[in-house]
Amino acid sequence: MDYTRFEKARIIGARALQISMGAPPTLTKIPKDIIDPVEISMLEFEEDAIPITVKRDQ
Repeated sequence: MDYTRFEKARIIGARALQISMGAPPTLTKIPKDIIDPVEISMLEFEEDAIPITVKRDQ
């Protein structure tokens, strides 16, 4: 699914907040040097591993 830049920002931001509050990352292979929740959520977004959906009005 193609997301708008606003949807992408909202998804990454919401997931970064979840990670910063203690939610476990969904990826198993995260490099040890990456500890920033935003970077982790961006990796998850690129791998299509974020458990967040977008609901659009049709």
